[in-house]
Parts: sequence; structure tokens; C-alpha cells
Amino acid sequence: MPMNRREFLAASAASAAMLNHGMTAFAAGTGNIQVTIDASKSGGPVNPMVFGGYMEPATTNVWAEMLTDRKFANPITDVAPPPAPTASFFRRFLGEPFKPVGPAGTVTMDTVRPFVGKHSPLVRLGGSEPRGIQQSKLRVGRGKTYEGRIYLAGDAGAKVIVRLVWGTGAGDSQTAAIPSLSPEYKKFPLKFTAAADTEDAHLEILGTGSGAFHVGTASLMPADNVQGFHTGMIRLFKEAGFKMFKWPGGNFVSAYDWRDGLGDRDKRQPRLQPMWSDRVEPNDVGLHDFIALCRLVGAEPDLAIDSGFGSARDAAEQVEYCNGSVETRMGKMRAENGSPAPFNVRFWCIGNEMYGPWQYGHMSLDQYCVKHNYIVEAMKKVDPNIKVTVSGASVCEKSVDGAEKNGNFFPSIWEPPITEKLPYEFGSVNDWDGWLLAKCVDNIDFLSEHTYAYPDLVFDAEKQLFVDVHDPLHFRTRRLANRIGEAFEAWDKYVEKMPSLKDKGIKFIFDEWGNRLRGASPTAGGGFGRPSGMLMPLSYALCFHEMFRHSDMIAASCATGGLRTVLTDNTGEGVGFAAEGLVMKLMQTNFLNAFPIAVDGDSPQQLVPGTAFVDRGTKPTGSPTFPLDVLAAFSGDRKKFLISVVNPTEEGHSFTPKISGIKLRGQGKLYQIAPPSVNSTNEAGKEPVVKIVESAQNGVPEIVQVPPVSISLYEFDAS
Repeated sequence: MPMNRREFLAASAASAAMLNHGMTAFAAGTGNIQVTIDASKSGGPVNPMVFGGYMEPATTNVWAEMLTDRKFANPITDVAPPPAPTASFFRRFLGEPFKPVGPAGTVTMDTVRPFVGKHSPLVRLGGSEPRGIQQSKLRVGRGKTYEGRIYLAGDAGAKVIVRLVWGTGAGDSQTAAIPSLSPEYKKFPLKFTAAADTEDAHLEILGTGSGAFHVGTASLMPADNVQGFHTGMIRLFKEAGFKMFKWPGGNFVSAYDWRDGLGDRDKRQPRLQPMWSDRVEPNDVGLHDFIALCRLVGAEPDLAIDSGFGSARDAAEQVEYCNGSVETRMGKMRAENGSPAPFNVRFWCIGNEMYGPWQYGHMSLDQYCVKHNYIVEAMKKVDPNIKVTVSGASVCEKSVDGAEKNGNFFPSIWEPPITEKLPYEFGSVNDWDGWLLAKCVDNIDFLSEHTYAYPDLVFDAEKQLFVDVHDPLHFRTRRLANRIGEAFEAWDKYVEKMPSLKDKGIKFIFDEWGNRLRGASPTAGGGFGRPSGMLMPLSYALCFHEMFRHSDMIAASCATGGLRTVLTDNTGEGVGFAAEGLVMKLMQTNFLNAFPIAVDGDSPQQLVPGTAFVDRGTKPTGSPTFPLDVLAAFSGDRKKFLISVVNPTEEGHSFTPKISGIKLRGQGKLYQIAPPSVNSTNEAGKEPVVKIVESAQNGVPEIVQVPPVSISLYEFDAS
């Protein structure tokens, strides 16, 4: 019998003794932990879009373009630019910016006849001396073919070649000769096959002869790309089972004009990203490209709209562009850009973190409530069937942001100091969700919550700071799930204050979640790419468990590092799964549309150190099977019975399962992630250390042995 969230959670905490009656699956045994499962009490189905990925922007990681600033948003000068941070994820597979080849003054930027953007390089020739531009630090693979194009214009006396160089020897390059140029820009195809592996290949665009030539833009990609995306990434995203992609941000969206991503990719205006330190945004990935990615993977698009610098009219036109018929003004424009059929985008996120002073277009809460209503009403006038997510922030999320500010985690002279004591109070001017729910409730379908956790930090209420701790692994891995749990505790307080919310059908979308690996020092740094061993995969598993327990109140989620759960080789191509990617694959494969079942036990979870409504709730998350976390469920077709067990400790444990309300049939299976150590990790180009190992199971053991740092998923036919 299906139950709502409150009934399901209450049933999960019911007395184990009550569940022992009528057990039909197998006999009770002895073990360290008693686990009781009542299969007659199940919750709502797990929404497929819980398995979502997040991009900011889509050119990050997935797009196959190799060239940096290929449309020359920044000028090419004789002055050497400051070195790019080599550890930056955003530049990991891109080359260095273009540099001039030849004496000083060879290359100038023509602002009178630009091909795209503000200016284009003009190269003045000097007879037999090769002059032009080049980009280095390109990564190429032996035997791999690269294709691209270049737009050139020039004088009749100019002779231009484009060359890919992968070594220092005479034969370590391949040249594409360009036919005679004309005063008008023309497109010329490029194709190269590298004969060596290197991370320092060069693309040279060189001319000899008389006169001058212009470079409009250039592009270079692996020839096996799929509509511009890395083919290995697409394959692995499909295998992982991503069911939703959110785009284009994130902070990026608050100063992003979606029109910049329309039309001929080579003629789209490049921009500098003010929200990300003026990094170049080439606008190579726009709406059509993002929709193509979603269709390639089989994922639902979740479009974020600009509610920072953007307007209600902008948002309404974007909805019409995506969903309108060709008879509408914007639908006709979409058709002219190559897509006559509507995209039928159902899910729309209204801005991003608009509660934060770091956000472009940030305004006071009372003003933003009005803006949110204006935007949603304009959008739904165009398409009443869309579902919108409010840019929310519970007291918990706002308090974490305040704690980060107190610790100067993200230094900024533009953010005012925090004067209130944390956590913020419900009903205060910092209670962003409370006021949005009160003033915008009829224009809210989903409530956004960003849930980041610091595994190695605890908020000290007395010091009003995050402080370093050296907690055991089971506390460190639990902190992310605690952020999910406290969000629902906050929701219960909102419902208590506004009982009418019960009938509104509002659900959560945790559209950014993940761990931030850093210390308390302002210079500690750290982020999603830092090696963590099994900390991150175990955190993912516990977080998914907690979301499944609240299945009737969660419409979707996006792991912030979700698209980085795929391992990439030196050229940026996807070649395998990181450990947390395997966790996502395991959970998606088995819990898609699953119905969670009530679980109880005789070992209550411990309350993780921290402060209520900052970095945890008032009560523990997880099943009462400490230190294990146990989740049971029916598969979406109710033909399979599932038990998922996470052991977030470095010691083995055991439990005695007692199951009622179901009969298990035949031989079962065990899918297990149990690497050699807590530091185990997968690396590109090496045999995976962390794997999903499948084995047959002749029924559930009377005593289940659970290995250290492991995720174990048992599957049986049920009737």
C-alpha cells in the first residue's frame, strides 16, 4: 500500500518487533545488527530525473572543441598573456590562447571588418618569412584524426597554410594548403591525422607572399565527435543513465543571453563571462546544441533562464522559441535555425541562487518575489503546461552561505559581512524560501535547494565559523546526506507555518549537490576535482539513499560533479567511470521508478557533529542500522525486491535481515562495489580498481556480511 512521505518515514522507524510477525521470506538468524523490512509499506516511486547532471556552461568537459578563444574575443598581442592556471578544470583540455608568429606588429586586430565579435586578426606578410598565429598545448593522440574548418580572407598575393605539429622532427607535422584567398571570407576544411601522442601539439596558421590576410575563426575537433560532443562521453553518459541535464548554470546564467547561442555556430558572438572572471564563452553550445545532447543521451532538458539581468519578456520569448509552433514569431525563428519541431521543454529553472549578493542581478527579497511572479506568469501565458522551479534557499542553505562568508571561503569585496548569528531564523528576512512560499506559491511547482557539504569541517555555533575536524569516515560521508535531511526538516517548519502548502503539490529539486573538499583556512582551497578515494562514492550512495526515502517529495536532482564522474584521457575523451560514476550507474540501473520500502533496525544512527539548520538537521539521517545504511525497495514494475547496503566504515560489519510481507523466488544477484581500500580510485588508462562485481545469491543469507567501504545491492524476484 503506497504511503506518503510522513507515513513512510514513520513506518521506517516503527518497532522492529512489530515487523517480525508474518515473515515469509526466510528465517531469522543472529548478527550484529537486526534489520527489519516490512514490504507491505512502500513509498512513492523514485523519479527518474533524480539521476541528473549539471552543466555550467555546456562547453565544460562535454564539448569536443580543442581550440581556445577560437573567435578571438581577446586580442592577439605581442605581449605575453599571464599563464593560465594549469590545474583549472575549465582549461584542462584546451590549448593556450593564440599567439603571433613573426616580428612585432605582424598581427593587429581589425575592428573595421571583423568576421564575428569585435575584431579579427589581420596578419601582414613579409615575403618568404612565415607569419601568422599559432596555438600550442593541444592534446592529440597517435593515429587519431582531427577535422575542422577555418575562415580566411586576404590579398591575392597571400599564400596561407594551416599545419598541425606534434613533434620537433621534419616529419612530425601535417599541412593543409589553402587555395587562393579573396577579399571576402571563405570557409576551408581542415583534416589531420596525428602520428604521436603529445600534450604540446601546435596549430599554425601561417602566410607568405605579399599583402595581408584575415583569420575569421578556426575550429578543430576529433573527427569521431557526435554533433560536436565527445563520442566516448555520450556513450558513458548513456551507460550511467543520466535522465536529466540542467543547463546553462549555475552562476553563468545570470548574465547569459540565450540568443547568443543561436544560428551559425561560427557566427555566434563570443563573450567574456563576467560571472567567471571574464573567461571566454565562445557560445559554441547553445539551445539547439543542448537539446541535441539531451536527445543523444536520452535525458530530459532542464533549462535555467536568466532572472538576474534578464526580464519576463526574455523568458517568455525563450519558452516560445523552445515550445511554440512554427506559426509563432519565435517558433518560426527556431525553424529557420534548423528545428521546425518544437523542443517541448517541460522543466524550467527561474534563475540561480538569486538570494546571493555574488549573483549578477541580485536584488532584495521583496523585489525578487515580484520579479519571480512576473517571469513565471509571462512564461506560463506562452505555455501553461511547463513546470517551473523557484530559485529557492531554505534557512539551511542561507546559513551555510553565511558560514562560508564568515570563513572567507570565496573572497569577495562585493559581499557584505554577516552580522546575524547563524543559523538564520525562520521567518527572518534571510528566510528566502519562507517568503517565496508566502508570496509566490501559485507560481512555484518545484523548490530548488543547493546542498553542498564539507566532509572535513563542522560549523561551530559558538565561534560562528567552520572549523577543521578529524572525524571518522562514517561521519564524513554522512554530511552530504544530512544536507538533504535538514532541507526536509525546514520544509516541515514551512508547512507548520503555512498549512495550505500541503495541498499545493510542491516538490524539491536538488539541482546542485556535492561535497566540497577543503579545510577551514581561507587559503585551503579545494573543490570537486580533488582526489578523495572512496569518500565521494560513499557520500553519493548515502545521498541517493536519503533522496529515495523522500521519493514522493523529490522531482529531480543534479549532482554538481555528475558529468565529471566519467574518466577522460589526455585528449578529453571519455574512457571509463570514476568510482562515483559507478555508484550513479548502479543506483540508476536498479532504482529507476523504484518504490522504497520501510526499514527499521535496532541500532539508531548517531547524530553527526555540527549545528542544526546549518550543516545538519536536528536528527540523524539514514536507517536505524548504524553504522550501516540500509534501503529496501520494489523495482519500478514491482517484480524485483532490492536491498541496498552502504558500509561507510573501514571495518566489516554484519546484519540479520528479517523481512515480512513478501515472498522471494529463485536465485538472486548481488552487485557490489567493494574496493581494496578507502583510498581506492579509478584512473584513466589504468585497469579500474573500483568495480561493480556481480555474483549469484542463493537467497538472502541469515547473516549478511558487509565488507568495509562498500556498497552492496541485492536483487531477488518477488511475489
